[in-house]
Amino acid sequence: MHSSQLLLEEPIRMATILEPSKASFSALTKIVGTLGPRSRSVEVISACLKAGMTVARFDVSWGDAEYHQGTLDNLKTAIKSSKKLCAVMLDTVGAELQVVNKSEKAITLKADDKVILTPDQGQEASSEVLPINFAGLAKAVKQGDTIFVGQYLFTGSETTSVWLEVDEVQGGDVVCVIKNSATLAGSLFTLHASQIQIDLPTLSEKDKQVISTWGVQNKIDFLSLSYTRHAQDVREAREYLSKLGDLSQTQIFAKIENVEGLTHFDEILQEADGIILSRGNLGIDLPPEKVFLFQKSAVYKCNMAGKPAVVTRVVDSMTDNLRPTRAEATDVANAVLDGCDAILLGAETLRGLYPVETISTVGKICAEAEKVFNQDQYFKRTVKFVGEPMSHLESIASSAVRAALKVKASVIICFTSSGRAARLIAKYRPTMPVLSVVIPRLKTNQLKWSFTGAFEAESTNATKESVLKVALDHGKASGVIKSHDRVVVCQKVGDASVVKIIELED
Repeated sequence: MHSSQLLLEEPIRMATILEPSKASFSALTKIVGTLGPRSRSVEVISACLKAGMTVARFDVSWGDAEYHQGTLDNLKTAIKSSKKLCAVMLDTVGAELQVVNKSEKAITLKADDKVILTPDQGQEASSEVLPINFAGLAKAVKQGDTIFVGQYLFTGSETTSVWLEVDEVQGGDVVCVIKNSATLAGSLFTLHASQIQIDLPTLSEKDKQVISTWGVQNKIDFLSLSYTRHAQDVREAREYLSKLGDLSQTQIFAKIENVEGLTHFDEILQEADGIILSRGNLGIDLPPEKVFLFQKSAVYKCNMAGKPAVVTRVVDSMTDNLRPTRAEATDVANAVLDGCDAILLGAETLRGLYPVETISTVGKICAEAEKVFNQDQYFKRTVKFVGEPMSHLESIASSAVRAALKVKASVIICFTSSGRAARLIAKYRPTMPVLSVVIPRLKTNQLKWSFTGAFEAESTNATKESVLKVALDHGKASGVIKSHDRVVVCQKVGDASVVKIIELED
């Protein structure tokens, strides 16, 4: 018996599995690539975009604003040359604990030895003492607690990560027993105390400084809010963004990284625009056998709420290898079948040897999984969950998807202002791309004129028809629309919302 999540024709002929995929078929699942030392040149970024990267992630845990600006400038150049759209995501530091290794000398730790974690950052890091950036650790831990120290964006395969067990607390210092031998190499190590509440702000002063300068300057599309633990964290971040003018429309993706975030997941989901399941830290905070259950439950909740679910840490081995393990390849496919909207790559693209190949491989796996995704079952389940009566916009969105599936449309074109209508259509996971058309509307406050999007813009039919032609031409140029294809259009005409089907001529 095969999974009800899969859409497979009976009888299943195994030989058909080996048939090559269509070259033109690209994944609808988005791929977020973290840009860094191995992926910041124009050439590599261009290749990443062509391979399928749709969001570029900038992690301010390391590097300065000048470094990231250079990378972003290269991204803009690559976008122009490749003619591929790519959003910008800023990932905050948040309540992240770090080991301070100013000398950057390698630190060798041996199993069963003891090491002291101290808030005195004036001390030099060594095999006996590790300075940390948090003065309250001694008050937060107790004997027997587990602490993990690893290379930034550790993959789990390196020997640069170590497990510690708290032995005793001496004033502000924490004395730990080393559980495995390791060599800490580099300048930045993250420290994670398993299931311990850390009294640090989710949006740090450093985060605010970077967002108000670099973020505003570059009009970031997404803010990845690291270590989100409560709904209030999201509300405070949104309030801060609203004061920055250009970032008032920036979407906030809550990053769930520990048990505290898991416990308050439902309230966080209500406030956030999307969810990132940070499986690296979650895998430390949760028992290994519980990680899959949280992932499936969280993704389901995101699907039903119509909010994107992003999964991290899927192909760690590709940081150093050209091919993923069989388990990793299956993990990516299962994430798509579970309902994930995007895959986030960290070390694989930041410092990995094969950033382009990683993106391409993940994209191919996602595309294959999408081909057997049981959309019909998903659609019925989502409609049932929403219930009746539906809201006006939800009804239109679900009707557009149903119509597109019935007539086998090649694309759904949606006229939208804020993007809400397009996101509701995407909630029902159509098997074809959704092309969003934002119609600008001229507004004035007597002092200045400005353009804003306008789903409900007052315009003549002639104007809308001309805009529709532009959308169709874009679809043809992108290769998603061909002659004689059927296209579903969702738009507002006067006070009425309309779903119409058009068939293209030669």
